Amino acid sequence: MENLLRPLIVVGGSVVLTLVIGWATDFLLRKADERHHETPLWGLLRRGRIPYMIVLLAALLRGSYDQADLLQSRADGVGRTLTLVLIGSAAWLVIRIAAAIVETSYSRYANARAHRDPARVRRVRTQVTLIMRVVSAIVGVVAAATMLLTFPAFKAAGASLLASAGILGIVAGVAAQSTLSNMFAGFQIAFGDMVRIGDTVVVDGEWGTVEEITLTFLTVHTWDERRITMPVSYFTSKPFENWSRGTPQMTGIVFWHVDHSAPVEAMRDKLRDILRECPAWDGRAYNLSVTDTTPSTMQVRALVTAKDADDIWTVRVTVREQMMGWLADEHPYALPRVNTADAILPPSYNGNGHRSSPDGVPAQQRRYHGNHNSGRPER
Repeated sequence: MENLLRPLIVVGGSVVLTLVIGWATDFLLRKADERHHETPLWGLLRRGRIPYMIVLLAALLRGSYDQADLLQSRADGVGRTLTLVLIGSAAWLVIRIAAAIVETSYSRYANARAHRDPARVRRVRTQVTLIMRVVSAIVGVVAAATMLLTFPAFKAAGASLLASAGILGIVAGVAAQSTLSNMFAGFQIAFGDMVRIGDTVVVDGEWGTVEEITLTFLTVHTWDERRITMPVSYFTSKPFENWSRGTPQMTGIVFWHVDHSAPVEAMRDKLRDILRECPAWDGRAYNLSVTDTTPSTMQVRALVTAKDADDIWTVRVTVREQMMGWLADEHPYALPRVNTADAILPPSYNGNGHRSSPDGVPAQQRRYHGNHNSGRPER
């Protein structure tokens, strides 16, 4: 009877004690979160309740398993398994606690500076994300190494591994040259303020927003819902456009090709009226000028401003659409058209040396204005 009750007491007691301690800890964290709404720390710490309970259970079973007299022939294997579970869950718990602390610090910083310096907030967000990935990688490597050292074979091979660490490091560095370059490029991006999460960029002709930055790759979310994944080394070796660097304010350009008779001054007034009714215009500046001419049209350029890249796109398409609609309704003669009329020659001489009449039409041309297909002069 004792051999049956002892395992039940040890294992069952460990499970019950784990559930009680886990419930009590979660209850305290929930109460603290309800009392302190200004900080998300307590709510974030609750995310670690699962690894916390696994740590408790593994620690209790590891410390009391010898008293259970259960599977004595496999005691070493069960004990090592519990140790591995304890190490893995402890590493998981450390990562969750570190993430909660870092996220809380970032939230306080972002709430204080979100309206005053949004570019710096995005920069800190990028750095925090990469730092957490580095911390997670370090904790994972340490946990894996600790797990390996629990096996006697790896303890005996420790000296040999240390002796060959230099050679292995050189070989690994040559073999993983591309990966290492991307990792260093990731640190350079994070702390060099080249590109940040949330920045609007143009890469290889694709316009989008930086959605994710890791130690090895970067993801750009394009305007048409595509995601472009690129190695971070691209941003340290090739030029790209970052529309969010510095101030997010932007100036946009809208072009029209219109007839030479287009009412430029009226178009300038219409541009002002369109912008006043466009919520995306920030009110800083606008302008409309004739920038070029061709034999059949002239080019009109409008300059408009907005607070960021998204709004400048809205302003440009609004101005382009409404101006064309207004020209079509109010000034249809201003739209480009193909000129099929004869050229007006100089009043004195034409190209063949014939003298023109007072009305500007050459006398030779007046003689042939009848049946042009006949090839005979009018009688």
